[in-house]
Amino acid sequence: MPDDPIISTSRLARSFTTKRGTVEAVRGIDLTVGRGEILGFLGPNGAGKTTTLRMLTTLLAPTGGTATV
Repeated sequence: MPDDPIISTSRLARSFTTKRGTVEAVRGIDLTVGRGEILGFLGPNGAGKTTTLRMLTTLLAPTGGTATV
């Protein structure tokens, strides 16, 4: 774990309410990124990559957990 993380999440989560019920887009992400590290998000369509990035850039508020950037 980096000594001086520039991005840190703990149990980061985001859910959405639809007509059919609640959808968990992101659940329980723990992440630490240190200065100078390079990070990529890989996954299939609908896996929550864009939702996670939107939470890290404060364009979308998490419904659970914390994110520090």
